[in-house]
Amino acid sequence: PQGSEEAKTFVHAFLKRSMPKMKDEAIQEMLTRKAVVLEHYPKKKTKQKRKKTKGFTAKQRRELRLFEIEPEQQRYAIFLPLHELWKQYIRDLCHGLKPDAQPHMIQGKLLKADLHGAIVTVTKSKCPSYVGITGIILQEFKHVFKIITKEDKLKVVPKLNNVFSLELDGFISYIYGSKFLLRASERSAKKFKLKGTIDL
Repeated sequence: PQGSEEAKTFVHAFLKRSMPKMKDEAIQEMLTRKAVVLEHYPKKKTKQKRKKTKGFTAKQRRELRLFEIEPEQQRYAIFLPLHELWKQYIRDLCHGLKPDAQPHMIQGKLLKADLHGAIVTVTKSKCPSYVGITGIILQEFKHVFKIITKEDKLKVVPKLNNVFSLELDGFISYIYGSKFLLRASERSAKKFKLKGTIDL
């Protein structure tokens, strides 16, 4: 076993190597204390900033024509399976459209539902040429619906000043386009007030 003097010599030499910048007097002062705290300066880790993936701007989307449907794809029969999926989606959303279901509850769910794939009909319009247009909704934007008709024609119908109807399992719902001027993503999060609306 080492003697006390040898131990002191060892500790002094160890501290001298560990803290070369300190003077002997400072080391001796530290030795008079019972606890010795060795100074340690860890290397600072540089945080790497994650680059946010930037999406396309509206102008770039228009230039790339990302949302345009090619003429050869504008066929009603192609989108009938989409309509069947939509019908199943609404049935699941409304827990089955039973005869005893409360209309205002179903209406509230339809207000927030995704309408891509629904068959709608323009029942009223300030522009008579829109009345009677029936087809599957392919795209919904803030101000318009893009509808494919049975005649394989893609119609762009504005929401403003138009009333649309959709029918599923005997339940008919009316959409007042003037109150529907929202994108589909915004509409799903909006709280609608159940109140009467004025006619066209």
